[in-house]
Amino acid sequence: MGFDDDWAAVMSASRDRQSAGTRLNSAGPEGAGSGPMNLVVTQDDLGAVGHEAYLLHEQLRERVDIAGAGSGSGSGKNGEGSSVQAANELSSRHMTMGSELLTTLSVWDSQVKTVLQMCAHISNHLDYSKRSYAQNDKRIEDSLRHRDGTAVSVSEISKYVR
Repeated sequence: MGFDDDWAAVMSASRDRQSAGTRLNSAGPEGAGSGPMNLVVTQDDLGAVGHEAYLLHEQLRERVDIAGAGSGSGSGKNGEGSSVQAANELSSRHMTMGSELLTTLSVWDSQVKTVLQMCAHISNHLDYSKRSYAQNDKRIEDSLRHRDGTAVSVSEISKYVR
């Protein structure tokens, strides 16, 4: 086999691998090479995601406090939950499991607080994004009007694009 035959075989194998792989620069065969893809997000989408993040935050805040579980009125010392009471009792009896339980509760509490902060951050950021995009849309709309309130013509807008 000569160089030309080897080269053709390598090129063919390369094309086969390329066509079977994932292409990240297009939307598929119908959109291949047709230009950049634009992200489109509606106000309703942002609101729905922000609302779900808020609901998740509230549910987590109410349901995942294992350190404070069982700390209702009349039960527990100093408002401590049953898990903390158990850890303290085990520690007072010189059992290492008590300190390990306290460590577990501390790590759990830290992780829960991180997730709660992220949910709040997502919700707040999406609320901010909705307001910001609405203000930007209004600013753009206002800039495309003449002083008398009439819309700028398409031919005039096309001057800005060039």
